[in-house]
Parts: sequence; C-alpha cells; structure tokens
Amino acid sequence: MYEGIVQDLIDELGQLPGVGPKSAQRIAFHLLQADPADVRRLADVLVQVKQRVKFCATCFNVSEEEQCRICRDPRRDPSVICVVEEYKDVVAIERTREFRGRYHVLGGAISPIDGIGPEQLRVRELLTRLADGQITEVILATDPNLEGEATATYLTRNLKPLGLRITRLASGLPVGGDLEYADEVTLGRAFAGRRAAE
Repeated sequence: MYEGIVQDLIDELGQLPGVGPKSAQRIAFHLLQADPADVRRLADVLVQVKQRVKFCATCFNVSEEEQCRICRDPRRDPSVICVVEEYKDVVAIERTREFRGRYHVLGGAISPIDGIGPEQLRVRELLTRLADGQITEVILATDPNLEGEATATYLTRNLKPLGLRITRLASGLPVGGDLEYADEVTLGRAFAGRRAAE
C-alpha cells in the first residue's frame, strides 16, 4: 500500500478492464516518472473523449458526430446490416475489408447471470431500423460463446417473421490450426459449416 494520491491512482487504474493490481502499479509509476507535458496530454485526451464522443444515432457505433462515418458513407450497402455486440467488433470486421454493408451495435449480449436480457440491448432499435423494408439481409456476428449464441438465437426467432435473409458468421477451424488440437465444439462447427471445395 502506498500513501494517499499514489494509492488512489493505482486503485483507479486497477478498475480498467484487463488491468490487474501489478499492471496498475506499473502504469502509475510510469506516469509518475513521465514528463508532465505527456501526462497533461493524456489527461486532456481523456477529458475530450468523454466530452466529444457519443454513439451514432443510427447504428450506435462510437462517433464524434450525430452519425458515424460508416452510416454516412454512401458507398456502403444499406440493404445489409451486420449485428454485433460491441463497437470494438465493428473495428475487427472493418479490418477484414470484406464487409461493405452497415452495422447495428447491440451494446452487449444476453446474459441472465449478469442480469442482461433483450430489454437491456438495442433490439428495439434494430427492429425499428428493419421496419422500413430497405434491409434485405441481417448478418448475426455475435461472439461464438454461450451469451453470443443465446443472443443470435433470440434475434433469429424475432427476425424470421419479417421475411428477411438471416445469416450467421461461419465458425470453425482457424487458419494454420491442427485438427488434433481442435476442441469438439469447434470441430463440430467446422463440419456443420463446410462448403464446396473451389
């Protein structure tokens, strides 16, 4: 335990996701030894982020404007929506350069243990977006874990009556992986999602 404000800094840093007590201590001491101008710049950026960044009014991605750059881009296909759990998932998909549609960020996944049901997610907003009839396909890109699967199942059940094409991202074996090290669920999904050889 350190005195006063140093311990307060370590405690605050320790509340960040993925930062344990040792990492928080290392970051705190790095900041103590850093040039005051660097620390001031970091503090200014943190304050500006909280003041300027909001969520896109259409897809709920992070944005500094009313709509994010993806929703404003006229080159994007407005008839296809990719539904993701978090805005960091948008970045991951954008890095692939494979998807040219638009997004909808749910803000999490269904997790009864954590008290998160469909009401806590942006499902109602998704249904509102789908009501105008412009969208023809919804890609469900939730995480391939228990919560993501529950969310995808719930959405599929609620979207099917709308007559849209509903697809789910394929899952299975990673490129460069060995079959002998794959778990049964991953290998089973690879078989279920197999496609014709090209």
